[in-house]
Amino acid sequence: MSGPWLILVGAAAGIFAGLFGIGGGIIIVPALILLSGFPLVKATGTSLAAILLPVGILGVGAYYKARIIDLRASAFIAAGLLTSVVVGAWLANTLPVDLMRKFFAVFCLYVGWNFIDPVRRFRRWRGQDVPARPEPEASPRPSPYALVGIGLLAGVMAGMFGIGGGNIIVPMLTLVLHYPAKRAIATSLGAILFPFGLPGVLYYYNAGTLDLTAAAWIALGLFMGTVFGARITISLPSRTVKLLYGLFLLFVAARFFFF
Repeated sequence: MSGPWLILVGAAAGIFAGLFGIGGGIIIVPALILLSGFPLVKATGTSLAAILLPVGILGVGAYYKARIIDLRASAFIAAGLLTSVVVGAWLANTLPVDLMRKFFAVFCLYVGWNFIDPVRRFRRWRGQDVPARPEPEASPRPSPYALVGIGLLAGVMAGMFGIGGGNIIVPMLTLVLHYPAKRAIATSLGAILFPFGLPGVLYYYNAGTLDLTAAAWIALGLFMGTVFGARITISLPSRTVKLLYGLFLLFVAARFFFF
């Protein structure tokens, strides 16, 4: 795949990154496998290298101006990510991860179902009186240990699958720590802005399972696309953001079941 096409892949991944607070690997890895014929491990390493640089800086800036992001939480989550991503990279290069992929897919299905809440939406569509769920606290302040723990878990997943970790961070912030969806997405994007993937990238590089040239082209597209995704999320109602994120998680589950 030539440079311009890789930039387009990166731009598409960047829009998703800004929309949902992810690194973009969930788009990059299958694109490299299906369109460029990369083996899974090489696609994973290349994706992790592409999201290594602070390509989401413009998106984070947009969230900061909108006063949505929790920078304190982002920093603690990033500390956990930095500590554990190399563990995921080691697992990807040494162990069969099919079972872990299936568990992750089931997790995404469960969280996506909770975000979409189809039963409640169907009853509302039928005109039935459905009590509104209580809105989460706008500015929760969880303990550093909880935030670092989320980062540790997300880091392992990032290293294993070449993703930014947002697919773990956002659901954990919303379902466990009761963040509003927009704030969770913004905080996740802030956490993955740090070069947490460096130990994992070095591991993939030493193993000869990443393409630095392809990663550079993809990173350029990511940089351009992220801000557009962030602006879309900022402009949407919270209910719509949750619906879109739930649908996205169903796509993620399908990706990990079948690719």
